[in-house]
Amino acid sequence: MNDIERDDRLVAAAGGLSTEISPARDLWPEIAEAIARPQRSRWTPMLAQAAAVVLLIGASSGITYLAVKEDPQLVPVVMQDLRFEQAAFGAEHTFGSVYRSAQGDYRVQLEQQLERLPPETRTEVERNLTLIREAIAEINVALKENPDNVLLQDLLVKSYREQHALMRRVGELAQHVMARKDI
Repeated sequence: MNDIERDDRLVAAAGGLSTEISPARDLWPEIAEAIARPQRSRWTPMLAQAAAVVLLIGASSGITYLAVKEDPQLVPVVMQDLRFEQAAFGAEHTFGSVYRSAQGDYRVQLEQQLERLPPETRTEVERNLTLIREAIAEINVALKENPDNVLLQDLLVKSYREQHALMRRVGELAQHVMARKDI
């Protein structure tokens, strides 16, 4: 059998089918009712979501208030297990041995590095270090009179950090000068 005969049979079979199909029941009353029924507002879902958000915020705020309102639980601490160290500055208080050792190491390195720098740079570095050391001395004098002054304590720590940072930068600068091949 060729394709033309098969197509002819399919066309003949399709022609025998009915062109109208009647529904098993009458659907028009349900369709008319759906058309006549009032539409639901678009705002209803948004209002429901807004109400849920307000409820969620209110509930979380209430729980937070109750959690903060309660008295904190105090945990007893055995005093024998604690070791107190003074953290104030002044005449009777100094930095620890680790700090003093590091400061000594920086000074030795600084002397070695300063020898490698050009004279004008060396003079400028020494002038800056002198200014920082004078500031540290003045802060220590003020701390002897007022050892509990937090601002002075903070200034002292920052001054020591600046001194160490300058010493470290001098070392980096000296290494850079020695590494240059164009001199």
